[in-house]
Amino acid sequence: MIYETPAEWRDAPAKRVTFFGMSGLGKTHLSEILRASGEWFHYSVDYRIGTAYMGEHINDNLKREAMRVPFLANLLRTDSIYIGSNITFDNLAPLSTYLGQPGDPKKGGLPLAEYERRQALHVRAEINALLDLPHFIERAGDIYGYNNFVCDSGGSTCEVVDAEDPNDPVLTTLSENTLMVWIEGSDEHTQTLIDRFARAPKPMCYRPEFLTQAWQSHMRRTGHGPDQVDPKAFAVEAYTAAIRERQPRYAAMARNWGVTVQASDVMQVRDAEDVTDLVAGALGRHASGA
Repeated sequence: MIYETPAEWRDAPAKRVTFFGMSGLGKTHLSEILRASGEWFHYSVDYRIGTAYMGEHINDNLKREAMRVPFLANLLRTDSIYIGSNITFDNLAPLSTYLGQPGDPKKGGLPLAEYERRQALHVRAEINALLDLPHFIERAGDIYGYNNFVCDSGGSTCEVVDAEDPNDPVLTTLSENTLMVWIEGSDEHTQTLIDRFARAPKPMCYRPEFLTQAWQSHMRRTGHGPDQVDPKAFAVEAYTAAIRERQPRYAAMARNWGVTVQASDVMQVRDAEDVTDLVAGALGRHASGA
């Protein structure tokens, strides 16, 4: 780790940290607090995915839908209108909508093969966005004069890395350039996250083997064929299973590559000084073996 003790972290002239864990536990909350202080550059991995790596796919999908409407189709063909996503740090709906969910097309579902194709695009995009981190650290300092840097990672980081591989390229890049901090949720957070996901689905990235198992399990349980699956019902069921599937992977990332803070403590943070204290506490526990 680039900081071994609380003192090293507090005294560092350039603080660099990556928050990771399930979506909804506070990564963006902490990152926005640091950004609001005026002294931190906020690098959102999901934003980078949705703009640099998936933006063209998202926009093409929007245009494909618009071409179904004769009035809009004529305007598009003559470059009379512009159609594009307006993805922001706080609104990832264009990316979520593009990734979609498999199931009944009458309910907005995608054929499983198309969903898997889009998943593969997202995996590649997420890896590339994470590997872009050193470039953005340099860019933050060179262009904007920020010494402090926070990486707000996506909720599916654990799906694109191998925490037990000491040479994993993504984790090596993250740990060599930032302090990796896992936000660990408790059992009490699980239902809250599920309910939140059901109301506003976030971009989800699943390992192929997990997706296949979840899809087949859902069809066996419901007795539905591929074109009868309710996309939302499957999404919530898969997300619920993913929380349990991802927990040990995130724990391994923290054990081998970083430190841990509790989601309940994250929710008490109110300013950048609190964030500094939170991370210092995690380093103190790590140094003492707690």
